[in-house]
Amino acid sequence: MRLSSISCREAYLHLCGNKTRGAMTTAEINPLQKSDYQAYLKKGVEYGQYREQMAADFLKNTDAKIKEYINLNQHRMSRVEKTYEVNEALAQQVKRLTHKTYWLVLTEHWCGDAAQTLPVFQKVAGLSNGAIEMKLVYRDENPELMDAYLTGESRSIPKLIQLDAHYNVTGIWGPRPTEAQKLVKQLKSNPETAPTYSTELHKWYAHDKQKSLETEIVKLVSRASMFCTDCFN
Repeated sequence: MRLSSISCREAYLHLCGNKTRGAMTTAEINPLQKSDYQAYLKKGVEYGQYREQMAADFLKNTDAKIKEYINLNQHRMSRVEKTYEVNEALAQQVKRLTHKTYWLVLTEHWCGDAAQTLPVFQKVAGLSNGAIEMKLVYRDENPELMDAYLTGESRSIPKLIQLDAHYNVTGIWGPRPTEAQKLVKQLKSNPETAPTYSTELHKWYAHDKQKSLETEIVKLVSRASMFCTDCFN
């Protein structure tokens, strides 16, 4: 059984995007090998198992603030699971996908952005007739993978790494839809709105109803569709 281990202050101030001390940028570190991605996928958990681990984390975690975040995120995920339906254009695009595609996603139970987006990725992958296989890995247990996909110098999550059948990277997404990211940057740059930015962010998610995320998933799937899986054997 896995417990979230982020500090209360870190989670409150940064939610999914904490600044790393002395973290290297992607360009400054050695790229991961195909065998590394294969190992991470093998290590990863499926969505249903992640939800089970999340529920166990909520029950066992001794950090009251983290329990509060996990509880909120369980409700957020349940709401998206019940209300979100993949739009027809995206559904048909995914059903036409013939190349094997992996979605390797860095996440944590306390992450509010993950709670808003993971159920969407799961529903989209579920329509692919097995073409898309999604595996979830925990950020704090996989620092080498996380540090290869920083957002600036921040270990922001969720971060989705799209791979083809031969473990070549064909797309990267995260930590949130572009419009949401712009909103967060704007709110955090203002001392008056910075303390409550997460509240405004989740209002944005409620208003957007996953439409912005769908637009960006379309681009990911398009890259998966056009990528030559046999060019890099």
